[in-house]
Amino acid sequence: MTMTSAHPHSGTDLAPSTPTGPTGGTPEEDHGGGDPRLTGEAPISGPKPIAVLLYSDNVDVRTKVRMAIGKRLAADLPPVVWTEVATPPAVVSAVDAGGFDVLVLDGEAAPAGGMGLCRQLKEEIFECPPVLVLTGRPQDAWLATWSRADAAVPHPLDPRALAEAVTVLARRRRG
Repeated sequence: MTMTSAHPHSGTDLAPSTPTGPTGGTPEEDHGGGDPRLTGEAPISGPKPIAVLLYSDNVDVRTKVRMAIGKRLAADLPPVVWTEVATPPAVVSAVDAGGFDVLVLDGEAAPAGGMGLCRQLKEEIFECPPVLVLTGRPQDAWLATWSRADAAVPHPLDPRALAEAVTVLARRRRG
């Protein structure tokens, strides 16, 4: 497709041109020459965020966990980035792909609880990230031990205990 000139009777066809920025260069040149640090595609500096995978089939549980932990675990740690999943296959796929610092698994989730998933992940994933299991009640701590979870917090969720457990696991993972 060709574009005709805006000048009447010019008799020439114009090819679509490259858009220009305010200085006459391309928008990429005007905004850092395509440098990913200046275009927002890469962080300028700072440590990698704490990546947390959160599994529960219950959206309310996921919301409570996110609200308890917040955007940052501690002043000396980078911000938290959440990946929420609601199905066991999504958990296995995401953890297998890697990149997580901490896994938070709801032991009361259905059809597969977080404790069974934890045991599966610990047996199948090389260098599995530390796992926090949310148990149905304090008396279920022995099940968390069976699942090979690194920590357990019972329902109803205590925001301080939850944030402390995730902070300890994140620090352990980061060294």
